[in-house]
This record gives sequence, C-alpha cells and structure tokens, in this order.
Amino acid sequence: MDDNKKWVLQKKIERTISALEKHNMNGWYAKESSDVLTLLKDLIPDGTTVSVGGSRTLFETGVLEFLRAGDYHFLDRYEEGLSAADIKKIYRATFSADVFLSSSNAITENGELFNVDGTGNRTAAMIYGPDKVIVICGYNKIVKDLDAAIEQNKSCSAPANAKRLDRKTPCAELGYCTDCSSPDRICNDFVLIKRQAQKDRIHVILVGETLGY
Repeated sequence: MDDNKKWVLQKKIERTISALEKHNMNGWYAKESSDVLTLLKDLIPDGTTVSVGGSRTLFETGVLEFLRAGDYHFLDRYEEGLSAADIKKIYRATFSADVFLSSSNAITENGELFNVDGTGNRTAAMIYGPDKVIVICGYNKIVKDLDAAIEQNKSCSAPANAKRLDRKTPCAELGYCTDCSSPDRICNDFVLIKRQAQKDRIHVILVGETLGY
C-alpha cells in the first residue's frame, strides 16, 4: 500500500474512532495484529474471566492463543472435545464474564456496530452481561453507513461464514445472499449498536490490516 492510500485509510479510521467516542464507545488503533495483543495486555487485567464470540479475526490476530497462554480464566468455546451441552454452558456463563471479545460484521463511519448472528449468543453478550466488551476489526470492516453494512453482510460476510461453517444454504453455493429460508440459515438476528449507555464498557480496536469477513 502506497503512502497516499495509507493516508486515506488513516483518515477513515480517525473519523470512525471519533464517531465511536461520540457514542460513548472507546476507539483504539492498532497498526498491525501484534499491536492488538499489546493493547489487550492493558485492557484485560490478570485473573479476569474472559469469553469470546465466534470470530475469524480472533484467530487471525492470535487473540485466542494469547488468552490461552495468559493468566486468565478463559471460557474457551473452541477447546477440543467439548460437547454441545458444554458449549451451551459456556454461552450462558459468558453473561457473567468480566470481559467479552469479538469482532463485528461491520462498523459504520458514523460509529455504529452492525452484527448478524445465527443464534444470538454473540450479539446478546455484546449488548448486555459482561462488564467489558472488546471488539476487534480489520479496516476492511469499516463502511460508510448502515446500508453499506447490510450490503457487506449479504455480499461477503454471510456467504463466507456459511461456507466456512459448511452450511447447506444458497449463499454457500452461490456466493451471495438470497434471503433464504433454509434450516441452516445463519442470518437470524440483526443487531445495530448505535450508542453505549455505560461509558468505558465497549472498546473497539481498529486494525490496519484486512481481517475476517
């Protein structure tokens, strides 16, 4: 990426962080994935109970390994050998966690978080329960407005995630949303967080890399 394009990207990130802060959400900038882990060391105290939502970004930034290696009580939904009942317990325990980490399907330049879920466990925890929510997103998740966020989910996030999860949906075959009624549909709960009532609860880390879907 040349310097002029980097400048445009930096301005977009600055606008988005400023808008988030106007909506009572803290915005942070991480130049690259390694900087995310440095920020997390400051944001998550030792001994904290931590949980995560489903997210490719957390894998790509090394956040999961960071939590597993740290001095945290990590409610690890990805631990090998877990049964469906075990995972359900983790989902419910997440509401009592100190910190919840996730990504977002899109973030508007107006400072809004847009998310689409299959079962709602991720979006529910973002809205209520954990004392602190940390949202980690690559710059590719920043969009102009809500209409652009919806379109990004239909054209990229939904089909990519359906393919990753091996769902039997039209989008996993066609590569775009058909607003299906498939039993395997993953787009069931649409949540827009426009503002946070509790200051210092939601922290959004924007990374200068392409991450996730």
